[in-house]
Amino acid sequence: MTVIGVGVVVPLLALLGLLALAAKGIALYNLLVRDRARVAAAWSDVDVQLKRRYDLVPKLIEVAKQHAGFERTVLERVAQGRSQALHAEGAAGKRAPEGTLERDLHRLVAVAEAYPDLKASRSFLELQRNLSEVEEQIQFSRRYYNGAVNNLNTRVDTFPDLLLARLFGFRSAEYFELDSAAEALPVEMR
Repeated sequence: MTVIGVGVVVPLLALLGLLALAAKGIALYNLLVRDRARVAAAWSDVDVQLKRRYDLVPKLIEVAKQHAGFERTVLERVAQGRSQALHAEGAAGKRAPEGTLERDLHRLVAVAEAYPDLKASRSFLELQRNLSEVEEQIQFSRRYYNGAVNNLNTRVDTFPDLLLARLFGFRSAEYFELDSAAEALPVEMR
């Protein structure tokens, strides 16, 4: 029977410890990569829904313009808000223009209530229904995105994950939040 000496056990335990530490580091790194990818994918979903809204805005404006006397300032603000939001980049860049666009779209729908012909227009009603659906999808996508951001930010800011996050340049992501006034409106107005 062979007896393993202390001179062999200590290096073997040290090697096993290093292997365990390396495996833990690889696992943490992979979790950071996964969370960063989820944030990117979730933002892509938000962006798709925002583009769907941007595509509806010119159609809404055109239908509203067909009804004489419709308030031009509301239409101009919606068009300007769309342009600003369309050219903004990322969650932080889109925060202000998206909040403004959302408020202006709500005003457009609210002002349309004063125009019976517009309110009864089949085209306008269909666009309004589509806009409500898109707003709902934006809300769902935004919630998922913010959840993914929360997971990444928690991982980046907690020990021991933060050690690898800093070492490999992982950064916290920004939440996509709109003004609470716009969020307080009922879904039908969105």
